[in-house]
Amino acid sequence: MAHHVYVVATIKSWNIKIYHEVIKHFPGEWHLITDPKDLTAQSIKALGPEYIFFPHWSNIVPAEILKLSRCVCFHETDLPYGRGGSPVQNLIVNGHRETVITAFQMTKELDAGPIYLKQPLSLEGLAEEIFIRASAVVAEMIRQITKKNLKPKKQTGKTVVLKRRTPKQSEVPVELENLNQMFDHLRMLDAEGYPRAYIERGSFRYEISRPALKAEEIVAEIRITKVNRRQK
Repeated sequence: MAHHVYVVATIKSWNIKIYHEVIKHFPGEWHLITDPKDLTAQSIKALGPEYIFFPHWSNIVPAEILKLSRCVCFHETDLPYGRGGSPVQNLIVNGHRETVITAFQMTKELDAGPIYLKQPLSLEGLAEEIFIRASAVVAEMIRQITKKNLKPKKQTGKTVVLKRRTPKQSEVPVELENLNQMFDHLRMLDAEGYPRAYIERGSFRYEISRPALKAEEIVAEIRITKVNRRQK
């Protein structure tokens, strides 16, 4: 019986959790990498995986590693629509309530590789809730790719590139007109590792988290810090 080896490389807690709870119990030998320093050509050669899955990985994967194994990335847009950074935030800003997760083979060109499969994903809730929900979808996609040995197909359709958001864009826009718009801005930034929505007044910054939309108000947690003008 063939011996199959797989690697999951991710930096986010929700993906690490789903790896331990679900993915590592799939057939085959599984390995987890959570530190970019551990993703080296030497380590991959030693493991010899058929696939390396990247549910959430912010670092550039060296070209040498792309040649050593089939590297599969997961992107929260219907590629080729939405190539680029901050997909969930950009979709919410543009009024989307639903999307798909695209599993595609990584190439030297960002988000341009052939596609294995796509699965639907709701964009309702706080950003971290969306990512937790996405981690379960990704786990099922990994199961399908490894079980069915899916063959990727070239991307088709119009390419639309989204620009990665900057921390400055987390500031609450003054042009927001209603509670729904405000809630969307607050919720799309409420996740581990993301710059929270904020307002600055005088010498203080008010960071907003855990928003809850009510009928006539938004209830949220506020963290107040002194602004260091030198750092700005």
